[in-house]
Amino acid sequence: MSGETRTILPGATIGVLGGGQLGRMLAHAGNRLGYRFVTLDPTPDSPCGQTAAQIVASYDNQEAARELASRSDVITYEFENVDAEVAAMLATESYVPQGSTLLYTTQHRLREKRAVEAAGVRVAPYAEIVSLESLREAAASLGLPAVLKTATGGYDGKGQWVLRKDDELEQAWNEASQAGTQLVLEKFIVFEKEISVIAARSPSGEVRTFAPAENIHIHNILHLSIVPARIADSVRSEAEKLAVSIAETLGVVGLIAVELFLTADGQLYVNELAPRPHNSGHYTMEACRTSQFEQHVRAICNLPLGDPGLLTPVVMANILGEHMEPLLAWMAGKDEVAEKLGVEVKVHLYGKAEAKHKRKMGHLNVLAPNVDAALEWISQSNIWRV
Repeated sequence: MSGETRTILPGATIGVLGGGQLGRMLAHAGNRLGYRFVTLDPTPDSPCGQTAAQIVASYDNQEAARELASRSDVITYEFENVDAEVAAMLATESYVPQGSTLLYTTQHRLREKRAVEAAGVRVAPYAEIVSLESLREAAASLGLPAVLKTATGGYDGKGQWVLRKDDELEQAWNEASQAGTQLVLEKFIVFEKEISVIAARSPSGEVRTFAPAENIHIHNILHLSIVPARIADSVRSEAEKLAVSIAETLGVVGLIAVELFLTADGQLYVNELAPRPHNSGHYTMEACRTSQFEQHVRAICNLPLGDPGLLTPVVMANILGEHMEPLLAWMAGKDEVAEKLGVEVKVHLYGKAEAKHKRKMGHLNVLAPNVDAALEWISQSNIWRV
């Protein structure tokens, strides 16, 4: 049923491939608009499954996918490593306005880079790697440092090897080649900041962008998203324009998160795309007139997009497993620091049963008169000192 456009009105059921926290927050936003949700995920009592009906099955289970289709008026996905063949099958048997083409593109770094270049947007110089010899040739051509990445499956720093010297190439090749996927070598971009822009596009072609976030990572996991980003207005404008160009060129329906490197001379390079709600967009939940989750629901259902305008400066901070104990202690006490700084802290926990080290358990949105006050509250908090 690809190629058609439908308007899915409240009261309908939205099917979600994937049952993680993004699906959970999508369901929360959609429930408020009057939509019902059903999710397909292999984990019983998944974060999304706690707020929606759940089909417990693996993502490549076509019988379960067909059950999802039979129970849904429209289907979306909450992470991009959903089986693309299942998504393609669903696109022919049910209504998947995002289609499977964008999923197919963004699941593979080489395809993604070529698509970004086709949108007229700069990516870091790169080369496909098929052998140790080709790795050596690419390293000589691109120069070191460089980053060797698996073409599929990597996230939060997994499937990546930073190469600084020639004598590191062979070991990296030996490890990376065991991944069973294509490899790509990217020139290491010396960046001043990492930023991201989330754009939403509806089937009718309406496009809206959220304010760029300035992102700080620790051990390759997002720690903070700072909004407004501390960047020049010209950079902010360019980042939003290229996100719109990518959304339009790739025919996005729903959200597309565009992660960017900003260099000292003001150049922007696309690092990655994510065709779904994104961790760096969680700040929108209280700080924007319309959250990224409501916007995604509006887009896939072909409703008019909401106003993405920023209401207040905000810093989003991720809560990992090791932060849960101090977070809960903070929640039980009186926060005099917040009162002094004039900030308001909003907690979002994802309902995960076990607080594992480095596992994303939730996030905080620190609403403040300015980002410096929000950052000061975070620095004075005991939550992240573990």
